[in-house]
Amino acid sequence: MYKSQFPMRRQGWAALCAVTTLVLSGCKEREVAGTWSNASGSVALSRDDSLLYVVDADNGILAVVDTARREKVSEVRVGPRPERVAVGPDDTVYVTNRGGRSVSVIRKGDAVEAARVPVGVEPTGMALSPDGSTLYVVNSAMRESAARGSLTAIDTGTLTARWELPLGEEPRGIALLEDGRKAAVSLFRQGDVMTVDLSDANQPQVMRGGTDLLVKANRPSPSAAPSEFEPLPMNPQLGPRSFRSRGMVDLLSAPDGRRLFAPVLWSREDPLGGPVDGRGPNPGESMYGGGTPCGASAGGGVVAAGLITFDAEDEAPRPVVDDLDECKPPPEEKPDYPTSLVASPLFDTPLQGPAAAVVDPTGAWLFLVNQDSNNVAILPSWRRSGSDLVNETSPVRQLIAVGAGPNGIALTRDGRKAYVYNAFDHTVSTLGSSGNALGDIREEGERLVIVGDTLSPMAAAGRRLFFSAVDARMTSPSVAVSCASCHLEGREDGHVWGFPDGPRQTPSLAGRMTTATAPFHWSGEFSALGDFMSATVKDRMGGQELDADTVAKLGAFIDAIPAPDNAFHGEPLTASQTRGAALFTQAKCDTCHTGAALTDNRNVDVGTFVLSGVLQDAAAVIKTGLNTPSLLGVGRTAPYLHDGSAPTLKARLMNGRETNLHGTTAGLSDADMDDLVAYLETL
Repeated sequence: MYKSQFPMRRQGWAALCAVTTLVLSGCKEREVAGTWSNASGSVALSRDDSLLYVVDADNGILAVVDTARREKVSEVRVGPRPERVAVGPDDTVYVTNRGGRSVSVIRKGDAVEAARVPVGVEPTGMALSPDGSTLYVVNSAMRESAARGSLTAIDTGTLTARWELPLGEEPRGIALLEDGRKAAVSLFRQGDVMTVDLSDANQPQVMRGGTDLLVKANRPSPSAAPSEFEPLPMNPQLGPRSFRSRGMVDLLSAPDGRRLFAPVLWSREDPLGGPVDGRGPNPGESMYGGGTPCGASAGGGVVAAGLITFDAEDEAPRPVVDDLDECKPPPEEKPDYPTSLVASPLFDTPLQGPAAAVVDPTGAWLFLVNQDSNNVAILPSWRRSGSDLVNETSPVRQLIAVGAGPNGIALTRDGRKAYVYNAFDHTVSTLGSSGNALGDIREEGERLVIVGDTLSPMAAAGRRLFFSAVDARMTSPSVAVSCASCHLEGREDGHVWGFPDGPRQTPSLAGRMTTATAPFHWSGEFSALGDFMSATVKDRMGGQELDADTVAKLGAFIDAIPAPDNAFHGEPLTASQTRGAALFTQAKCDTCHTGAALTDNRNVDVGTFVLSGVLQDAAAVIKTGLNTPSLLGVGRTAPYLHDGSAPTLKARLMNGRETNLHGTTAGLSDADMDDLVAYLETL
């Protein structure tokens, strides 16, 4: 038996309703909308809760578990890198195959696929219409465009696509609104929500491309509440105490459909200097340190777990969010929603890397699954305070330890049990109430092993280290970040960090032969991988100097991270791409971007140093130049340049075109640039 990490408070319990569900099921249930889901991420339950469906990305399977007997009863081979699972009203199971551009369809009781439906590139989120006739699938990218994703509608009767609607960059999660007449779609790296009108079954359209979330979170004073959507620039030169949301992997609805919730990571945008000279931490201190998320506004923690609440009763979802500079809601809004920064109640028990979430059937409680801290947080969904919470600095009622790398949760429809999939050790944790008056939630019995590792032992151990915000080798409780806090999914986060040596955009590590491309870092100041990792972990993350074995494990995992799917890679070149390939050589791009990793690993000056503003490149960096980045998978790694100032590939090529510092581009026309971009997207 695995116990909760801390008990709940007993004061004020008389004011709360009696316990009959997992947390407080005696509370009056809200009306349940037809679009509410009791599952998120890699797990789902059959309609009668008798079967648990689990997708394992490493092994490419859907496992079927008998919940009464707590044993795996069958295993279905699906497509490569299955991401999420959903169950229709008729108990048909749908699985998005992120590495296979498809959705697998499995009928209840079958041990084989009934069909595999082609969709877009890297499909992730799914939602079923209330009547089950339409499956909506979110594609991270399109077959025709690496720069934006799409939404595909599949007729579940014929298993054919009705339409595909282009969306923004890297969409991920989806939640249906107004009984399926609208949809909200999360944008992963931008940390925002688009709204889609589905009222015309044959002609969907984007109603709104974003919200004023970031403006609200960074309003200069509590009274300055903008009414129009005004996105913040991607550059960190915004002055002190600014924040950006990233990693919006999912959207979930309250049972009554009145609210949406989105787990995110909040990131600092202002300069991350040390306490003495602004150029780095003091000895024994971490550049990322500071403790609680609210400490971030005073120069503290740079990455914090968050939960964004959206009011879904307006025409489009409207964010209700704290002024993060003040760590409190603005005066005009009632704090009837969780804090936007979700702090752990205990200093030595971090809460980091939110990856999935679900609201219980009563609508009163939200279960937040945290991949990097290996736990599940339970918090009220319609308030931020109360005598039943652990303390006044956190909205969390309880924090429960589970296995490694949890990325999915499903609640039974009576709210009495929850199942969590621990992706890194391939096990299922079962959570249940101890039955006492306090509703203390515990992990019941032994974890059920679903399948074994396909990664090598070194790479599997390296993945646990890479995603850990709790391992003392990698971080400290006062910092509580992981490598994946910046390198989301082992890729990039679309964010620019205000480091002491200048603005630095997070580079992708996926499929780029990273460990073989020494020297390391944007400035190329580390000749050995171990030196680079130790400096990052010790000076920034609050961890320890890494020994050779730990470095080798991390390196083995980094080399095993699969490259993002690219619809253009390996395909016969189009006429435009062929012209672009010739221009790549003509413009001498291949002088620096050469070899298998498309980098010569040298430092150069391509005329992009930041010489003015709040955050400038350090003199030492300007003297030595910047290390040439790999171009592998470049089409899906926006924004570009070390300071993230180019939002698109074409903007990057147009930047300084006349100087010939970044290739011999002065003579290229706009049409030539389009062809060159078309070729770069194939790499």
